[in-house]
Amino acid sequence: MTDYPWLKTYPENLKWDMPIETRPVYSIFDDAVATFPDHLAFDFMGKKWTYRELGVWADKFAAGLQSIGVKKGTHVGLFLPNCPYYVVAYYAVMKAGGVVVNYNPLYAEKSLEYQINDSDTDIMITLDLDMLYGKVKNCMGKTNLKKIIVCPMTESLPFPKNFLFKIFKAKDLATIEDDDNHFYWNDLISTDHILEQHDIDVEQDTAVIQYTGGTTGVPKGAELTHANIYSNTIQASAWFTGVEPGKDKMLGVLPFFHVFAMIVVLNLSVKNGMEIIAMPRFELKDALKNIDKKKPTLFPAVPAIYSAIINCDSLSKYDLSSIRFCISGGAPLPKEVKIGFERLTGCKLAEGYGLTESSPVACCNPLEGENKTGSIGLPLPQTIIEIVNQENKKDLMPQGEAGELCIRGPQVMKGYYKNNEATQDTVRANGRLHTGDVAYIDEDGYVFIIDRIKDMIITNGYNVYPRYVEEAIYLHEDVEECIVGGLPDDRRGEIVKAWIKPKKGKSITTQQMKEFLQDKVSAYEMPKKFEFRNEPLPKTLIGKLSRKDVIAQETEKASKDA
Repeated sequence: MTDYPWLKTYPENLKWDMPIETRPVYSIFDDAVATFPDHLAFDFMGKKWTYRELGVWADKFAAGLQSIGVKKGTHVGLFLPNCPYYVVAYYAVMKAGGVVVNYNPLYAEKSLEYQINDSDTDIMITLDLDMLYGKVKNCMGKTNLKKIIVCPMTESLPFPKNFLFKIFKAKDLATIEDDDNHFYWNDLISTDHILEQHDIDVEQDTAVIQYTGGTTGVPKGAELTHANIYSNTIQASAWFTGVEPGKDKMLGVLPFFHVFAMIVVLNLSVKNGMEIIAMPRFELKDALKNIDKKKPTLFPAVPAIYSAIINCDSLSKYDLSSIRFCISGGAPLPKEVKIGFERLTGCKLAEGYGLTESSPVACCNPLEGENKTGSIGLPLPQTIIEIVNQENKKDLMPQGEAGELCIRGPQVMKGYYKNNEATQDTVRANGRLHTGDVAYIDEDGYVFIIDRIKDMIITNGYNVYPRYVEEAIYLHEDVEECIVGGLPDDRRGEIVKAWIKPKKGKSITTQQMKEFLQDKVSAYEMPKKFEFRNEPLPKTLIGKLSRKDVIAQETEKASKDA
């Protein structure tokens, strides 16, 4: 075996070269149903289901899907928030032979239309809420969509919420069209159709089409095979060495449609027979109440969520001591957020790294052992991280020198759906996935991200990495959120600007921030402009600070002022 630098510091009781068997994704669920039938599997706003109950649903729903034409290769969209229907549909579609296409339930109609057409989605599963069903219905006739399956919202709620919803939220329920293109959840799980078995080529058959902006360009559908997703579930599960199967609980605040949550919240929980305490969306006080009362032990999230918790005024009212494992992903974890959260909870907060094209997890700091602040950690089992010359995309950089971070491993995607050109540009020689991130590996094998290549700012010929400047700004004790980005400039090409939200009750001036940064960044890295906001900075739908959106706001403002 090659003498990789991370081997000498790899977590005890975990082998980097451990064998990883590959199986169909739905076998994760089937194994849990067989092993933990009477264990609680899912808690949705107080209503609970065991693994046995969800298993019965999944088999019946899979047979029902086959009865309306789902067969091997049929593309079935999930336009659902975190709810029991998502869990059952996710595994049932694959049991029926279909391919899951994940959709963000907050998509605008145009985005929904684009993805339906691009992914060749045949059937969409959604709730009978007007805000969801209405958008899907409007896509019929304008897209490839042929059938809609409607799930009843009220039946997923406990008493008396289900009763009160019908009274006080009746206007939110959709009027469902009565035609041959519409099908109801209850009808499909009541069918007497017998589930037909089908052969799965785990290495080649696509399990999920997951949309991403990718390393460049418009949204693209990453084809993740059964082997990709199953392998990443096994890798992630192995990393959580202290998890007790059948005993731990997962707080599911991240949306299942997102690739991070699909593996680290959904599949990881099911693999280990955990109870998932699901939240349809992140609300700070609701999350804290769930931790306080329901005692989850795992809590994966994005940095903005951890930041919101440590800056909560009423945090002392809640007991967070049940949390034992926290993984941060989706965005760089500021040092002050990591330190602040660990100080408040006593729980180790480990930063991980991945992207849709790697199913997604590639690296993570050990949950036991050295956890290097500022690092994305060590490669997961059977994952090879290589730092490649940014210019020729071939030569490996010497240890400690920066270049493009590349990934090889069983979790690397099959390719982009119907986009060979983008696939060939992203997955190159020897299955090497080019991430577009600039990084280096230290002498212990820990990987450090400097920034994304496409986010790099070039000012007066100097390269400025926004993440580096952001980390310096976060050292200021009064900063809650910040984004650094590049703006066009006739003289310098680009200039550096920082958008900052101070903590509640605090204020910072431009002069104070410049003086604070004087010994922390170079002259060319020093932002030329600062903007201080009282309201939260723009975020993506999973709570990740959005550089793209704040720059778009700036561009729109400049065009209006012109």
